[in-house]
Amino acid sequence: MGDLKTIVIDGTEIEVPGEMTLIQACEQAGIEIPRFCYHERLTIAGNCRMCLVEVVGGPPKPAASCAMQVKDLRPGPEGQAPVVKTNSPMVKKAREGVMEFLLINHPLDCPICDQGGECDLQDQAMAYGVDFSRYREPKRAAVDLDLGPLVETHMTRCISCTRCVRFTTEVAGVTQMGQVGRGEDSEITSYLGETLKSNLQGNIIDLCPVGALVSKPYAFTARPWELSKTETIDVMDALGASIRVDTKGREVMRILPRNHDGTNEEWISDKTRFVWDGLRRQRLDRPYIRRDGKLTPATWPEALDAAAVAMRDTSVAGIVGDLVPTEAAFALRSLMDKLGGITECRTDGAKLPAGDRAGYAGTAAVEDIDTAEMILMIGTDPSVESPVLNARIRKAWLRGATVARIGAPANLSYDVVELGTGRDALSKLAGQDHSGARDKAGVIIVGMGALSGPDGADVLATAQALAESAGSGLLILHSAAGRVGAMDAGATCEGGIDAALKAEVVYNLGVDEIDVPAGPFVIYQGSHGDRGAHRADIILPGAAWTEEQGLFVNTEGRPQLALRAGFAPGEAKENWAILRALSAELGAQLPYDSLTQLRRALVEAAPQLAEIDAVPVNSAAPLGAAPKLGGGDFVPALRDFYLTNPVARASELMAELSALADGRRDAPIAAE
Repeated sequence: MGDLKTIVIDGTEIEVPGEMTLIQACEQAGIEIPRFCYHERLTIAGNCRMCLVEVVGGPPKPAASCAMQVKDLRPGPEGQAPVVKTNSPMVKKAREGVMEFLLINHPLDCPICDQGGECDLQDQAMAYGVDFSRYREPKRAAVDLDLGPLVETHMTRCISCTRCVRFTTEVAGVTQMGQVGRGEDSEITSYLGETLKSNLQGNIIDLCPVGALVSKPYAFTARPWELSKTETIDVMDALGASIRVDTKGREVMRILPRNHDGTNEEWISDKTRFVWDGLRRQRLDRPYIRRDGKLTPATWPEALDAAAVAMRDTSVAGIVGDLVPTEAAFALRSLMDKLGGITECRTDGAKLPAGDRAGYAGTAAVEDIDTAEMILMIGTDPSVESPVLNARIRKAWLRGATVARIGAPANLSYDVVELGTGRDALSKLAGQDHSGARDKAGVIIVGMGALSGPDGADVLATAQALAESAGSGLLILHSAAGRVGAMDAGATCEGGIDAALKAEVVYNLGVDEIDVPAGPFVIYQGSHGDRGAHRADIILPGAAWTEEQGLFVNTEGRPQLALRAGFAPGEAKENWAILRALSAELGAQLPYDSLTQLRRALVEAAPQLAEIDAVPVNSAAPLGAAPKLGGGDFVPALRDFYLTNPVARASELMAELSALADGRRDAPIAAE
């Protein structure tokens, strides 16, 4: 920030940077300014005129505080600090006039509008409007848009704040929405009536200050004052977005983003926002035992006893799934250690180094992308693996960062310097001199697509050597929310997933992304009837991530706490508690009777997990020469953005979105 300027706002003298807008300066002074079009993460439009303030000594009319900077204010006649008034008669009259104009065409929809109870227009009409209208003419109407299965439109309610247009264009990177017409004929529309193609489109629901854009799946199901609100963490990707889960009774009704500058800012992906219907379907709500080739319902004592009998005096292995909280991964590892077995969490075959935190959690923070001048992506497509992170890379690109990429072709929302598709390009890049880049802030992002091949360890070592020579941070972009936490808990073994699947008994803790081969006896503990449950000989129903407290560590190594928003259905139990009960049946009792005691043991084993919401500094070990890589292209880590985990695969809406995405991919364009 530049020089500090002194200004007087409503009699209070404050010092603020000259680049600040008046609306930001007023917030610094603790004064609320009403607004509809202004949003601090979008460009300034200055078109709703609700944020008008009086600048003393300026023109004899109110000024838009969102579009005027502090440095543009003139001092008084004797050099006094500029004076701004936010509650003078001029400002009050201006706000009342603006509100009257906004309401002349607004329909009387409040009783049936989904925005009712959390509507900016309602709140500001009460606070700043008048209780009468001089408008007698008929109200105009507008045609509703079809934006797809996620966003429901009621364009007659639209007040033309253009937040949705600015978000889709600037943050999401799709130029599909705009404003056409003039005067009372102006309206927000989509290009050629297209549905939105972005997987961040749900954010325009939050941005809309009125009920013009509302959630289609949530429509007419609940009012905000009926909902219990729980602040928790998202597990649909490894970014660890801060979210709020709203429940009504036992059911999750919607998921909303929370602001967190370190991870998701205030955006979430469509999968995060709309996956909640998958929490209701295909749930495992009672234990099952396979008898005569068929899974039949059982009681908990029967199921635990059968599991204990199967696990005694034999070779056992535990495998940890993508959505498993760190406590459950640690409890499974502790149990396997007592039984002389092994545990593995790298189910996709990623060659992540056990014990070297810089090798699996990286040395860069997500926030480093904001200030990076050079960004290199290796074997990753962030638009699918983490759309919110992709928006962050786009923001850096808009500020002037150079983005380069090695990997399979991808449809990104910014210009990329394509360096090649595989290992040859990485070898060539690693062989060059990068000392000139040391004075530039840089981030290298390595995806699971690059690390899952047989030479994944060599690819990682090459990327680490590249980061060291260029003085860049290294960000490992995981595709599983529970992976870094499981690595911290020590859930790894020599030989990886292949060694684990050779055991006579496999304890499957929520692994649904791979097929367990024929041969081993499989005990499945999880929340949904997905691939893992179909292969199981015993099923122990566990809680989903919204139904238990759990620690998750995001892709940059930041420990985060997920809180319980509701309760698991039927007889399903918390994951750590099932393992604790099973350990007692096996005569290898785990030494904790509560989640607090378990966390204490976990933090003792991995002290970095005590620092909730802090990114520990992982220092990279000094490296020798980068290994020689073979040939071959990097394969994408995820094939379908919408169907990456059992909760998403249980969701009807995710299946519909996946089918729509496939249809768009296959449809020929006109020139073809």
